[in-house]
Amino acid sequence: MTLDSKSREQLKQISTGTITTILFKHGLRNVWIRGPQHVFGKGQRAVGPAFTMRFIAYREDLCTPNAWSSPKSTRACVEAMPDGCIAVVESGGCLDAGAAGDILCARMQTRGVQALLTDGAVRDAIGIRSLDFDVWASGVASPPAVSFMHFVGWQEPVTCGGVAILPDDIIVADDDGAVVIPAALVEEVLKVGIEQERQEAWILAEVQKGGALAGLYPMSEDTRKRYEQQKS
Repeated sequence: MTLDSKSREQLKQISTGTITTILFKHGLRNVWIRGPQHVFGKGQRAVGPAFTMRFIAYREDLCTPNAWSSPKSTRACVEAMPDGCIAVVESGGCLDAGAAGDILCARMQTRGVQALLTDGAVRDAIGIRSLDFDVWASGVASPPAVSFMHFVGWQEPVTCGGVAILPDDIIVADDDGAVVIPAALVEEVLKVGIEQERQEAWILAEVQKGGALAGLYPMSEDTRKRYEQQKS
């Protein structure tokens, strides 16, 4: 799906913790992508539709320097990425090679890609750091992708960090990692999420003032009335 600017900005106000709670209430538990953490960039919450990339395990006859010029190369894939997307890379958890390096990340950045997310590693740490481009990854490695993985395509369903991700699902990533929101549930997350963030900020402030958790978290009826009065 496409995100209008208002929806994107609203999702940036909702933490991945809040999103996983909302989706849990709708029966979805497997939405938090295992492994990737924020390793490069400003660390601001990233929001965008998934543009998927997929690697499979290496095989010697496939993983050769010729793969770089194949029509199904990571280079061709990056040139197909639209403005505002998040590149989601299925690397099979491979930490022996970087799924992308500074040159690919630089090209993503100039195309308006919001971030790169992979359950594997990236390479060229110094170069990526100089770009100030947001990357969520499971590690950093020196070898090129082709030495340990074979790139097979883009914009198809992938498994990243044990989570099924379809092209154009919505990705939200912050300091707690990354989650996927199925397109059909984005409106529900928007409807519930911002108010839940307000409530939890108020509860946190009350706890910091010395308030006990009983009746506060979760809110009792009396506490909710007090919250509503103070909110208004």
